[in-house]
Amino acid sequence: MAKVVAEISMSLDGFVTGPGDSPELGLGAGGERLHEWVVKLASWRKQHGMEGGEDTRDSQLLEEAVQNTGALVMGRRMFDHGIRHWSDNPPFHNPVFVLTHRPREPLVKEGGTTFTFINDSIENAIAQAQAAAGGKDVAIAGGADVIQQALRAGLLTELEIHMVPVLMGDGVRLFDRTAGEPVEMELIRLEQSPDVIHLRFRTV
Repeated sequence: MAKVVAEISMSLDGFVTGPGDSPELGLGAGGERLHEWVVKLASWRKQHGMEGGEDTRDSQLLEEAVQNTGALVMGRRMFDHGIRHWSDNPPFHNPVFVLTHRPREPLVKEGGTTFTFINDSIENAIAQAQAAAGGKDVAIAGGADVIQQALRAGLLTELEIHMVPVLMGDGVRLFDRTAGEPVEMELIRLEQSPDVIHLRFRTV
């Protein structure tokens, strides 16, 4: 069975967006700071149809994640905030399953990305993504609420936090609503660069 993994950039004080995130300001006020480390990487630029960029260990880790992914799951909020910025060729290049209370017909884009809207549980969304992933990983693209749902359901295999050395002070926290039984996690990888610390955990 394909692994279910989540990767997300997070500030030192636990925020994954700045305050006031919206379709117009997808990452909230100042939230771009959380992604400065990634937008300059060669692998990120390649994924977005751009040339150039830095070929660093950070770039290699991102490329590894991209190559291992066969399908993605995201929340409707992330979709609504991102769709206007992704143009006709979104950077996913795989099936994307959008967890939503507002279903609609599938949205087919260029480059292999089709958004399928799932008006059901996180369990069903992940099951459909696993069936479409061709044996590769299912990536929880975000946002924080969908990652929390996967954790609570016991479905998340691995979690990678890209810890950015900044204190945001406000915004959306990654671990706001993970109430329930404690989730034991094992640190399986730690790498750092001047811009970010990569912490990869496996659920026990």
